[in-house]
Amino acid sequence: MPSSLSVESTPITADILIVDDTPANLRLLSDMLQTQGYGVRKAINGTMALKAVRSLPPDLILLDINLPDMDGYQVCEALKQEPAFKPIPVIFLSALSEVEDKVKAFGSGGADYITKPFVLEEVLARVEHHWELAQLHRQLTAKNQDLETALLQLKKTQAQMIQQEKMAGLSQLVAGLAHEINNPVGFIAGNLSPALDYTQILLEVIARYEGELPEPSPQLQDFLAEVELDFIRTDLPQLMQSMRTGTERLKSLLLALRIFAHLDESEVKQVNIQESLDNTLRLLEHRLTTDPAMGTPVRIAITKEYHPIPRLTCYGRKLNQVLLHLLNNAIDALRQRPDPEAGLTIRLKTYAAEDYCWVEISDNGIGIAPEVRSHLFDPFYTTKPIGQGQGLGLATSYQIIVEDHHGILDFTSEPGVGTTFKIGIPTDLLRDT
Repeated sequence: MPSSLSVESTPITADILIVDDTPANLRLLSDMLQTQGYGVRKAINGTMALKAVRSLPPDLILLDINLPDMDGYQVCEALKQEPAFKPIPVIFLSALSEVEDKVKAFGSGGADYITKPFVLEEVLARVEHHWELAQLHRQLTAKNQDLETALLQLKKTQAQMIQQEKMAGLSQLVAGLAHEINNPVGFIAGNLSPALDYTQILLEVIARYEGELPEPSPQLQDFLAEVELDFIRTDLPQLMQSMRTGTERLKSLLLALRIFAHLDESEVKQVNIQESLDNTLRLLEHRLTTDPAMGTPVRIAITKEYHPIPRLTCYGRKLNQVLLHLLNNAIDALRQRPDPEAGLTIRLKTYAAEDYCWVEISDNGIGIAPEVRSHLFDPFYTTKPIGQGQGLGLATSYQIIVEDHHGILDFTSEPGVGTTFKIGIPTDLLRDT
């Protein structure tokens, strides 16, 4: 007979499952554990034990080895094969005291082993010990989950800070370029018109001299033939006009840069999303032709399907970041096609539907492999070669659209066919023009 209890009762609440085919043992263990404040359930065979665990997992199991239908080793092994039940401590109870029996018990997943006839104080001490270990394990698991969440948040914050720093640097660069380039461009543009007028006057003067002096000296005739005056007379106006066109292009790029960075404007403003798309494309004009190293350069075609939408009240500069990232990714995907002669196209579409303002950016590039799609919006994840990407573009785009604008950023893709990214901004962020 086991000795009388001498351990003080403690206010511990735990659900314990006792599995034993001997009613006396069940009653004795149950009374002792309930006296100590534990909740107790009972099972008389392995099948009942497995059903009891699956219906409501206990905090700890006292398991006899010799059971009528399946032995305790089999019950323990079955439980440990299921991830949800693997952490539950199993304490074996058995009259078998050989080393081989204990090794087999631990090998099947047992946490402890008590031989019969057992001393109740020992049972209680081991139960309390393993219950405390189980609690510590749960706390450790919870803290690990908290750490994983904190790490993910840290990565997101780090990515956001890096991207903000990059955009701050870009804004400063744009401001400097706009200031330094704007003055000489303005000077050139302002002087091109009178320069063209002066050119016309000089050509007219030459023409009148030719009329007044139809027979120039042989030396002058030789000089005129050497400098090809007739060619200069034809080409000089065209050259001046080309300079004017180039200057207008420079002014257009400066305007696009200012609009892209939203210099000297509030962070939240009304934006014409179609103009933003066009301005971003203007900045990427130099990338819309494939690399000559691929062979004959191929021009990327742009098709637009702009349906009328109101101006969008949003973080204009941040939204331009998203458009820039997605268009750059589309160009990269097209440049990697092995058959560019088949035709490279980016399709832009804007429309309002289902309480959202939608922007679609589609390409017929190489597509996205299925194994990387679940990681596409993770910070610092990239499929590009080292030095060609930091894995921040899509992660930052997701944060800007989903978190900052409470919108939707999604994509569909088929390898070898192409990819479509969809941006959805709730219509309650829209204002009438």
